[in-house]
Amino acid sequence: MIYYAPILTIDRYWMLENIKIVLVNTTHPGNMGSAARAMKTMGLSDLCLVSPLSPPDGKSTALAAGAADVLQSATIVDDLSTAIEECTLVVGTSARSRTLSWPMLSARECGRKLVDTSRWSSVALVFGREANGLTNEELQQCHFHVCIDANPEYSSLNLAAAVQTLCYEVRMSFLDADAHEAVEESVYPLSKDLEGFFEHLEETLSATGFIRPNHPGIIMQRLRRLFNRARPERRELNILRGMLSSIDKINKD
Repeated sequence: MIYYAPILTIDRYWMLENIKIVLVNTTHPGNMGSAARAMKTMGLSDLCLVSPLSPPDGKSTALAAGAADVLQSATIVDDLSTAIEECTLVVGTSARSRTLSWPMLSARECGRKLVDTSRWSSVALVFGREANGLTNEELQQCHFHVCIDANPEYSSLNLAAAVQTLCYEVRMSFLDADAHEAVEESVYPLSKDLEGFFEHLEETLSATGFIRPNHPGIIMQRLRRLFNRARPERRELNILRGMLSSIDKINKD
């Protein structure tokens, strides 16, 4: 028996439109369709495909069932940076065992944070490859990582199931939005602006000799983690860029 979710009648539906689901390098076309179906049942419609192995096809449409519109309106881009450049919050799905730990969210915390931030800006929830997830480089482009606390003795989730689980948490948080009103609105920089800051930071620190070009180590990874954890607002990021520019000016003089 197929279960149909109740129709959403809340006038804050535009918040859900601000939540983008990003699938990176998807291998099987059918998974894109299944993910689109999982999204639509929870009221989400913005799907972005990053360099899929092959574009959506007939199998994708078949598995999308009644969500073919979500699949057909999906955007296809070449890399993750392009997919998230207009977002102020990016959460990447990840297992906990990574060499360099990152701020982690539970599935429930992830839903709340995405919904709260979607009140005033675009956000993204990123899913990696079916076989091995997101690369470390891609995970470093995310502000937070989310891990689904599945059975530790068998924690394997297919892509569509993971999308369904986290989209459900987004929907539940959205329906419960009045119970946890967002704190005073903060204006955060877009992902592309934050990436520009990191590039500027690396250039400046390399010019001062703090980072050695031939032996960069993991300094920039740790600095990324530091600033992602701090989540500087747009004005604060502008101050940091100004500080770097003042250092650059001294170096040139």
